[in-house]
Amino acid sequence: MKTALVIGGGGPTGPHVVEGLRQRGYKVAVLNRGVHPVPLPDDVERIVGDPHFIDPLKEAIGTRSFDLVVASYGRLAVIAEAFAGRAERFFGIGGFVGYRGFYVPETMRPSGLPIPTPEDWPLVTDPAEHRFASLVAAAEAAVEKHHSTYTLFRYPYVYGPRQLVPREWSVVRRVQDGRRGIVLINGGMGLISHVYAENVAHALMLAVDQPAKASGKTYNVGDEVQLDLRQFVELAGDALNVKLEIASVPDTPATRIAALAPLTDHKLMDTARIKADLGYRDVVPTIEAVQRTVRYYNDNPLERGGEIEKRM
Repeated sequence: MKTALVIGGGGPTGPHVVEGLRQRGYKVAVLNRGVHPVPLPDDVERIVGDPHFIDPLKEAIGTRSFDLVVASYGRLAVIAEAFAGRAERFFGIGGFVGYRGFYVPETMRPSGLPIPTPEDWPLVTDPAEHRFASLVAAAEAAVEKHHSTYTLFRYPYVYGPRQLVPREWSVVRRVQDGRRGIVLINGGMGLISHVYAENVAHALMLAVDQPAKASGKTYNVGDEVQLDLRQFVELAGDALNVKLEIASVPDTPATRIAALAPLTDHKLMDTARIKADLGYRDVVPTIEAVQRTVRYYNDNPLERGGEIEKRM
């Protein structure tokens, strides 16, 4: 039987990835710190370990190797090194934040990212430009160094149940508190790529099914239909059966504190490659996905002042 290790598994995509692998005949194990447990089938092995550091990670896996490792949590460079020679295939999950111009638009001319941004757009390699973005790029380089049969996925914001910083809750809580106004910078006309959890898991399964095409490739991932923030708020209101009034304000330090998701430039990823190579199409349409997610948080409200609200 083929074996797969999913590192993470407690976020929005984890259960969908695990189920997709089970359906394909893999014996699946999930490794994480056990901080955010989710229900998993009884035949899924649970391994407790810290994927942020090489020594505890190696201690957790011992001498084991796997046909497939999906590294979706922890430090990707550490995981890539730990599984060198121990994974027939290695899926590295990174993010689109590594592109030059994402965090610091003025480093590019014209400023910001091209719309849409392709996979071959330059990454941040100098920590002086942006330290975290440079670490994202360095982690991808580590995957390529240690695994010849890698596939890299650059995620945008992933939405759905179990998101650790759910944008939807910001709207749901306002509605539950009886408020009907939402402040948006520039009327919420900014675009930033998003992907629904079931859709991104589907993207990974397409790569599982097509190793010859996916090996050695890097893919941007995102819903086929992208919404700006104004459209998201409209759909959230529809899902909650309320009329939400949008207050448009200019971009200032004061309005950034008050506004929902103060996006002031476009960050839209080009997903043409994964569509052409692997035949990606959304399995859940964007409008349905957004409204499903909003209703989930309405039915499963977060703790007021709790851990997730503090994180937000």
